[in-house]
Amino acid sequence: MLLNYTKTGTGPHVVLMHGLFGSLDNLNIIAKALSEYFCVINVDLRNHGQSFHDESMDYPSMAQDIIVLMDHLGIEKSHIIGHSMGGKVAMQIAMLAEQRVNRLVVLDIAPVTYHSRHDEIIKGLNAVAQSTQINKRSDADKLLSNYIAEAGVRQFLLKSLEKNVQNKFNWRFNLPTISKNYTNITTNINETHSCLCDTLFIKGNNSDYIVPEHKEAITRCFINAKAKVIHGAGHWLHAEKPQSVNRSIIDFLQ
Repeated sequence: MLLNYTKTGTGPHVVLMHGLFGSLDNLNIIAKALSEYFCVINVDLRNHGQSFHDESMDYPSMAQDIIVLMDHLGIEKSHIIGHSMGGKVAMQIAMLAEQRVNRLVVLDIAPVTYHSRHDEIIKGLNAVAQSTQINKRSDADKLLSNYIAEAGVRQFLLKSLEKNVQNKFNWRFNLPTISKNYTNITTNINETHSCLCDTLFIKGNNSDYIVPEHKEAITRCFINAKAKVIHGAGHWLHAEKPQSVNRSIIDFLQ
């Protein structure tokens, strides 16, 4: 099965991957900037956006989905960029098929196992899915606010709320499978070797997804890793400081 994707621009190939509960729309701001210089393949990862749903969800499977898509598109080698969960998929691709990776850009995630951060979000998403009182988007937002205080996080999640054929609001992502496989998402990638590809880790200064104690894991997995800190940004750094993030990526890839 093939992932859903969009293709924009011309030049060397770049594959873009979003984070958990997101879709390719979340990275359009990066795709648009990069498409002036590159041919950008912006994807919906499995169980997200308009891509296929599958009971299994782990980093080797998600990485293989990208390799299959690259084969389908006749892409021998590509720059690979991922944010958060997509960043772990990007790192896993480099572990599984380093010869297919030109340069690697990882946005605000490290090759480590994380503690659970999404328990309340998953409760809120399930509450919306199970409610019979959601007649408009604002109803879902009100219900989510019982679980998620940050309006920005709720707005991000609500981008994936859509009406189905029965005119009922549903999450576009596969919530039951994501919930069931959540520990596979928080766990580390499968480390097989130390990758030699040029790698850039971009961190939001206000985010705690990459911290100093992750440096050892990063340099163990990616010998040629550099780091860039985006000041005034948190985990959603590409949405908060798009110009700084886009410029950092373009400078690195060129």
